[in-house]
Amino acid sequence: MTRRATLVTATVFLVALSLRPALTAVGPVLPRIGADEHLGEGALGLLGTLPLLAFAAASPVVHRLSRRHGMERAVFVSLLILAASSVVRSYTGQVGLWAGTVLIGALIAVGNVLVPVIIKRDYAGHVSRATGVYTAFITSGAALASIVAVPIADAVDWRLSLAIWGGLAVLIAVIWLPRTLSPAPLPPPITSEDAAVVSVWRQPMAWLVTGFMGLQSTSFYLLVNWLPTIEISTGISERTTGVHLFLFQVFGLIGGLSIRRLMKHPTSQRAGAVTASIPILVALLGLLLAPGLALVWATVAGLGQGAALVAALTLISIRGRTHHETTQLSGMAQAVGYLLAAGGPVLAGFLTEHTGSWDTTLIVFAALSLVQITLGIAAGRDTRSSTSTSTAS
Repeated sequence: MTRRATLVTATVFLVALSLRPALTAVGPVLPRIGADEHLGEGALGLLGTLPLLAFAAASPVVHRLSRRHGMERAVFVSLLILAASSVVRSYTGQVGLWAGTVLIGALIAVGNVLVPVIIKRDYAGHVSRATGVYTAFITSGAALASIVAVPIADAVDWRLSLAIWGGLAVLIAVIWLPRTLSPAPLPPPITSEDAAVVSVWRQPMAWLVTGFMGLQSTSFYLLVNWLPTIEISTGISERTTGVHLFLFQVFGLIGGLSIRRLMKHPTSQRAGAVTASIPILVALLGLLLAPGLALVWATVAGLGQGAALVAALTLISIRGRTHHETTQLSGMAQAVGYLLAAGGPVLAGFLTEHTGSWDTTLIVFAALSLVQITLGIAAGRDTRSSTSTSTAS
């Protein structure tokens, strides 16, 4: 592969930069949005959940879009509309706030589903390493959005602190454009091997991977949306909570790059999935029992979340036995997984609004993290022997 071709191929990682800032910039300024738009905690929880519902609705149909128009072109168009939706969300009133949020979620779903598939296609011999780099770019974009949200809101207002990420999407679309102009690689035709494979919706392993993905996403979006508010309730300043959320994302990058070694080998994937999940449980219990150490728990949670995301995406890539099945599994895991995650911010807001504290919320989500650990044990088991047996029979 020539140097130019290598650089063009690597632009897939730049797309990952645009997949989280429009979401993670919201948490630090959520109280300001509520004050300006007269929204209570329940409504703000719903605002945080809408992108996940859009993920769930859009993900199953993305593979059809990619087969018709090509993955590269689907990603390009989604980036442009994402940029426009960011402006709509900020500057077209309360209707635009809700409608823009839904559009943003649906458009990010295109990248969520297709980018891991493109990575598996372009980096077939280094899936776990490329997935680690991919999540590092996701986390970097998310971290940057978290740390600058409050300073931009202080300097101008919260509307600009959200809309500015549309500019990043436009820039990445321009860089991505050459991939859409060259002859688009056609998706592999559905072969007899594909036809013989049982639908992913009927595969127990697919449901285990989906459950793991969903619970990882549930705790991630709980913390992205509510960690600043949880910390503010204990007396921590708004600006400090923005720094903590930034560190949460930075340590997610470290966790994602570290766990890939365990996820690389079939014999250690179970240990990798469990190792990634335990810090999430520890952090949630820490916020409940020792809130004064919020900085510690934010970093521990970040390590776990970054590692768990890499574990989930790697499991999706390696459990799909063909290109067609991998695309379907990616759509299924993200559709059902994000539908499960969508209840997280709303449930947290509801419980807090009706109990008057965050204690019950933290207990419930700590229990869910225990379920995630259990699913990680099951989804991460070495499947080589069973695959060989199936093939032999």
